[in-house]
Amino acid sequence: VQLVESGGGLVQPGGSLRVSCVGSGFAFSSFLMSWYRQGPGKERELVARISSGGGSTNYADSVKGRFTISRDNAKNTVYLQMNSLKPEDTAVYYCNAKLIRYDYWGQGTQVTVSS
Repeated sequence: VQLVESGGGLVQPGGSLRVSCVGSGFAFSSFLMSWYRQGPGKERELVARISSGGGSTNYADSVKGRFTISRDNAKNTVYLQMNSLKPEDTAVYYCNAKLIRYDYWGQGTQVTVSS
C-alpha cells in the first residue's frame, strides 16, 4: 500500500497551489480520502475529505471557500486545490485513506506560504 503526495512548494500569500496524492495497492475507489495538515508546533488537523464516489465533501472552517478537494478514481488520485493562500496555511500536508479498520497515510508534502 502506498500514498504518494506531490505538488508542495513555496508560494506567496494570495497565491495558489495544487497538491496531489496517488494511491496504489488498495481499492482506492472504495475509500474515504482526506487531506490533513500539521503546521509548525501544531497538532495534525483535518483539512478536507471526500467520499468514495466524490459526491460528498467536508472542509475545515479555516479553509472553506478557499480550498477544493476532488478525486479521480480512474487515476487513483485525490487533489487539493488551494487558493488565496495565507501564511497560516504553512504546513506539511498529508493524504489519508480510510475504510472501516483500514487507515493509510502518505509521507506528506511541505507547503510554505511566505513572501
